[in-house]
Amino acid sequence: MSNFAIPLHVSERVAQLGQRIRVARIRRGWSVVDLASKAGINRNTLTALELGKPGTAIGVCFTVLWALDLEKSLDAVADPDTDVHGKALEASRRPTRVGKSRKSGNEYDF
Repeated sequence: MSNFAIPLHVSERVAQLGQRIRVARIRRGWSVVDLASKAGINRNTLTALELGKPGTAIGVCFTVLWALDLEKSLDAVADPDTDVHGKALEASRRPTRVGKSRKSGNEYDF
């Protein structure tokens, strides 16, 4: 059995995402059953997602966002072009100077 515990900040973000999905559903005037049907999932699974249960599969989350026509909002998630820290680490590992090719002193030396 795993001793994995979700960090508090992550748990809060998962709950926040669930609330946002709930608000989007309500704004569309859809019931839990309506959205669950559109996403092809069980209503209990959708309820778990809206409540921020961390065990809800990420595929379910993406599918629900798709059903709400919000999947484009995922385009910036973990985008390598916006990863300032990762880019800085990568740049720090690059060579600072490119060395010249070394030729022997005698051009005719075989």
